[in-house]
Amino acid sequence: MTKIFKVFIELYALLFTARRDDRWGRVVPTGSLNVDDLIAIAVTRRSDINAVTMKAAYEILKEVALEELCNAKLVEFGLAHNRLSVSGVFVGDHPVWNRHEQSLQLLATATAEVRNAIGNIAVEVLGMAQSGLYINSLTDVTSGDVNTRITPGGGVNLAGVKIKIAGDTSDIGLFLTEINTGTVTRIPMTSIPVNDPSKITFIVPPDLSAGDYRVSIVTQYLPNATFLKTPRTYLFDPILACP
Repeated sequence: MTKIFKVFIELYALLFTARRDDRWGRVVPTGSLNVDDLIAIAVTRRSDINAVTMKAAYEILKEVALEELCNAKLVEFGLAHNRLSVSGVFVGDHPVWNRHEQSLQLLATATAEVRNAIGNIAVEVLGMAQSGLYINSLTDVTSGDVNTRITPGGGVNLAGVKIKIAGDTSDIGLFLTEINTGTVTRIPMTSIPVNDPSKITFIVPPDLSAGDYRVSIVTQYLPNATFLKTPRTYLFDPILACP
C-alpha cells in the first residue's frame, strides 16, 4: 500500500519584485527529529531489532561513510549522494592551499528515491501566514556566507519582516539551539546592536560550542505602540554550522 504524505504551505509577501501580489511559500514544520527519535520510531516497526543494536549499526556506518567521504569518495548515505567540493579562487597554475581563501565543503544531492517521494507529496496552500513574521536571510559577517554558518565572536545580520524583539514577557528574545544536544543559548540584548522590524544584527557568543544550530525569535512586536498578548515564535529553517 502506497503511503500518502501531505505538507502545508504558508505564504509571505515577496518584497523585492515589481508585483505587489508576489508571494513566497514556506513549508510549515510539523516537528523536529534526531537520530534517537528516528530509531525509536523504527523499532516500533521492526521489533526484531532493538534500539541499541540499531544505534550501534548507524554509528558504525556513519563513521565509515565519513572516512570514505574524507578520502574523496562519492558516498551514498542516508537520503543523499555526498561528495566534497571546493570553494574559493586560486591564483596561478601552481598555488598553495590557503584555508583562509579556499575551503572544502559537502555537496549533497537527493537520491532518486527521495526525489520520487517528494514528487508524490500532496500539497495544500494555506494562504498568507497569520503573523507575517519571518526571517528572509541570515548573513555571517565574518565569512560572508548566507544561511549556512555562524562564527563565534562574529557578527550576524538577519533580514526579514516584523522580526524586532520587543515585549513585556520574560520569554522574548533571540536564541541559538544546538540541534543534536538541544542546548539553547540566549543572545543578550546587549549583544544585539541593531533591533529593527526588518533587520537584526547580533554578536555570536565567543565561547559558543561547535555544532549545528538553528535560530529562533520570540517577540510580541506589533507595528504600533502596543504588544501582542501572546508572544510569537519563528524558527529559521536552515541549519547553521559553527564554527
